[in-house]
Amino acid sequence: MMDKEKLEAYWKKNLSVIRNILIIWFVVSYLFGILFYDALNAIKIGGYGLGFWFANQGSEVIFVILIFVYTSIMNKVDREFDVHED
Repeated sequence: MMDKEKLEAYWKKNLSVIRNILIIWFVVSYLFGILFYDALNAIKIGGYGLGFWFANQGSEVIFVILIFVYTSIMNKVDREFDVHED
């Protein structure tokens, strides 16, 4: 069982990781996919504008990547606080 200070530090670290992941997702899905759509369309990939790609596929692809990043980071945090599963 973790003491209260260690538990609070663990939870604070967890929330920090979640916040950073959500900020990245917001930037990719909202800013790149909506607000910067026209500017990003000046860059072409496979004949389509980059803004089109972010609006249609980019946020989903980044979301899946962020799931793996979150899992990797939290596995390290779990080991740091000795709450990992073997």
